[in-house]
Amino acid sequence: MLSLCKPLSSKKRFAPFRKLNKDFSFTLFEKASAIPENEWEKISKKQSIYLEKEYLRIIEQCGHSKLICRYVIVYHHQTVVGIIYFQVIDFKAEVFGDIMSQKVQSIRSHRVKLFEKYLNSNKDEILMRLFTCGNNLISGEYGFIFDPKLKKDLAHSLLLEITELVAKEEKLRGTISAILIKDFYETLQPKSLFEKENYSEFLVEPNMLVEIPEDVKSLEDYVALFSKKYRKRAKTIFNSFADMEVRELDLKAITKYEKEMYALYSSIFENAKFKLLKLPENYFAEVKKIYPDTFYVKGFFLNGELLAFGSCFVTADGTLEAHYIGFNYALNVQYNLYQNLLYQLINEAIRFKCKTVNLGRTASEIKTTVGAKPHDLLCYIKPQNTISKLIQKPFISFLQPAAWTARNPFKEETLESKEV
Repeated sequence: MLSLCKPLSSKKRFAPFRKLNKDFSFTLFEKASAIPENEWEKISKKQSIYLEKEYLRIIEQCGHSKLICRYVIVYHHQTVVGIIYFQVIDFKAEVFGDIMSQKVQSIRSHRVKLFEKYLNSNKDEILMRLFTCGNNLISGEYGFIFDPKLKKDLAHSLLLEITELVAKEEKLRGTISAILIKDFYETLQPKSLFEKENYSEFLVEPNMLVEIPEDVKSLEDYVALFSKKYRKRAKTIFNSFADMEVRELDLKAITKYEKEMYALYSSIFENAKFKLLKLPENYFAEVKKIYPDTFYVKGFFLNGELLAFGSCFVTADGTLEAHYIGFNYALNVQYNLYQNLLYQLINEAIRFKCKTVNLGRTASEIKTTVGAKPHDLLCYIKPQNTISKLIQKPFISFLQPAAWTARNPFKEETLESKEV
């Protein structure tokens, strides 16, 4: 087991340089504004927008009633060697009622039946507090960064020790509680350490990535790489969108259409498999204020009415990160809104000369029809009490990807040339 320093329940938790052992210490912060920017950026090096102090401040200021954020800087003899980001989220019983009803058909125990009955009778009660290392609003490796000079075994040992300690100090006992460490492209090492500390490793839906060939200068060039079947399909999708007016929305326009955008985003949220955290109405305007030159929003209008929008970040390393979208579900089939949104994101990537488009999770099969490839993501979960152990198996099963068929829109010779 890990050797934890003593948990603290008062403001002493946020005292600087709390000792882990003779060599390492850490400082815990409850607000992004309190983080020493030079120390945080010494490790983050602005590698990811989602770990920049400005973006983390937006997440706080958005006004989530169910979200608490915590930040950690790790020191080796007062030299910064790591940063860690935590989120604490409360779930209502209703969320787990949905999960249990879908996943416990094969578990016919008396305890499960009683638990289901309890969930149905107490839908509005806070039933679980999830302590997450990472960002529950976004898929990807946004939970921690350590100095590469630090051996991974040591870095991950420090990560688990600090995670366990801070989780205990958030008073997680007494509710259905779990620690989640998310999302990784490779197994965290040493694997034995996570097994020893009773973390279960599981797959979630993969990130879907599109690689843009260097010689592609337009969306037409990109689609020309498709086989005849998928070129025809793309043409049909584009034709259904022909009457749409596509506008890039600046801050003024985002503010003007804020309510319409939020309604379209909400329709996506309500149809989501797992409703975790809902963005506040002013989210897109707040992000645009902070990132006017790297955050982009496109609106799709028909006869002056906003029917869909897509947002994205363009990063310094040549990646377009698809962000939140919204569209009118009732008109989705008629105008192929979702698939046109995907193509517009690829078009934006070509416009900004990006090498990669990260389309995120969900709708994996549809995303493969526009050329995306799956990249598996791993998570680690640890239940904190008896009831959370009971729900762990159906919870993990619920989060794991459903069966789907990968499509290949490209000509065979295109694939061969890429491999060469």
